[in-house]
Amino acid sequence: MKQDILALGLGVGAILLSAGQLQAQGAAKCAERAQVMQRLAESYGETRQSIGLAGDRQVVEVFASDETGTWTITVTMPNGMTCLVAAGQGYEQLDEELTPARLGDPV
Repeated sequence: MKQDILALGLGVGAILLSAGQLQAQGAAKCAERAQVMQRLAESYGETRQSIGLAGDRQVVEVFASDETGTWTITVTMPNGMTCLVAAGQGYEQLDEELTPARLGDPV
């Protein structure tokens, strides 16, 4: 679960910056939530890995497939439209303890 929170956290910054742009782009990257979920499942075998809330009542979800290695980050708006924020390949589920970052520690 900590890994999911980290993955979600990394995407939230990009999501907050791009959410307004996604609405402006319209249907090109947005559709009804049910359609998006069906497409991710049928075309890529992706299932929801994590979920969280962003500003302005937006739901952020990370979908991924261990089999195909694909992943997708979506934002669902209060009106029910779901927009694709980012997608890629090389998804890997981590099973490691997360430690807090400290000032001065090397990355």
